[in-house]
Amino acid sequence: PIAWFSVTFNAAAIIVAHNHPSGIAEPSHADRELTNRLYDAMKLLEIRLLDHVVTAGVHYVSFSERGWL
Repeated sequence: PIAWFSVTFNAAAIIVAHNHPSGIAEPSHADRELTNRLYDAMKLLEIRLLDHVVTAGVHYVSFSERGWL
C-alpha cells in the first residue's frame, strides 16, 4: 500500500512511522530490514524515503536522525 499511495498521489518523497506498544522506541532488526527494503523500492520509483519514525509513548527514534537513511 505504501508504494501504491505514493505513486497514485504522485509523491516526490514520503515519511513513514509506526508505534511500539511495548513502550520501547528502539527499532527492531525487522524494522531496520523493512526500512532498507522500503528505501530500495522507493528508489526504484524515484520517490525519496525521508524518514522512518518509531514511536513509543513520548519517545521516538528517527532513522534519518540516526543517519540510517
